[in-house]
Amino acid sequence: MSNDKKLWGGRFSKNTDDAVEKFTASVHFDARLFEYDVRGSIAHSRMLGRQGIIPADDAEKIVKGLESLLADWQSGAVELDPAAEDVHMNVERLLAARIGEVAGRLHTARSRNDQVATDIRLWLKDEINSIIDRILRLQNVLVNTAENHLDVILPGCTHLQHAQPILLA
Repeated sequence: MSNDKKLWGGRFSKNTDDAVEKFTASVHFDARLFEYDVRGSIAHSRMLGRQGIIPADDAEKIVKGLESLLADWQSGAVELDPAAEDVHMNVERLLAARIGEVAGRLHTARSRNDQVATDIRLWLKDEINSIIDRILRLQNVLVNTAENHLDVILPGCTHLQHAQPILLA
């Protein structure tokens, strides 16, 4: 991709080498953040409109475009463009294709770093809840196994050597 199409492209006189493009591309990893990026952008757009930072009509148009984009993502109808560098640029370009220039107002009063931090925190919140659920299921399995095998004796090991017998429970 030519540098003039990149967010930071105006700083370089030559196009980025393909090997560098492949090495730095994060779309394959960032895809898990798509939904969180869109949801964070919806909240940000609503704030911009409510605070009068951008016209309420523009904020509503952005929100509707983002909601439509999210619905298409959830149905599998959206494909990310690896040339767009990351999930944030993909969302930005997909939104601009849907609603036009007004999409550019979404980045008012928000840095890319703020956006990334928000996306990751939202994703982690869901991931942590998922991990907690799995731990609780594991605890139940361990308790049930212990209750069902109260008298089962196993050889114990210490430092990879046989030790005294122990109960499975």
